[in-house]
Amino acid sequence: MKQKDLRERFVFRNILQEEADQAVSMEKICFPPNEACSETMMKERIAKAPELFLVAVDKESGKLAGFLNGLATDEASFRDEFFTDAQLYNPDGANVMLLGLDVLPEYRGQGLAREIVSHYLARERDKNRAQVILTCLDSKVGMYEKMGFLDLGISESSWGGEQWHEMVYRLEK
Repeated sequence: MKQKDLRERFVFRNILQEEADQAVSMEKICFPPNEACSETMMKERIAKAPELFLVAVDKESGKLAGFLNGLATDEASFRDEFFTDAQLYNPDGANVMLLGLDVLPEYRGQGLAREIVSHYLARERDKNRAQVILTCLDSKVGMYEKMGFLDLGISESSWGGEQWHEMVYRLEK
């Protein structure tokens, strides 16, 4: 699907508190139990930093089709505690640690994930952030490289008992 079509089909905006249950359900669909954010932690993140959630809302159904969330910090290296401690959030942090990109199965393969990431990066660039950092499994490295992320190699993160690549996108204006 073309970028213009995606912008006509979806609204991209911050998450609303009343959408927390949808986000929790989507996380359970998109990630295996060992990697998924817990309901408690997801709701805590949404309450603490809704401006660091970017949702794609299907205009036809009014439901979330996908979202990307993170936490701002001055730290420059990913660690597992970002997944479990929303108190690490610093609204004025130079960097954003991405904690999850979720797209429901029926919306995959249409470019929605790329569009969500693109919107998110532009938004954080406008906030004068320095970089966006994420971890991903080996199978997703190529996807993120196509979006402009640089693979820094194997991360110190071992979230969910997995081996992750740490990737960075520098937000130069």
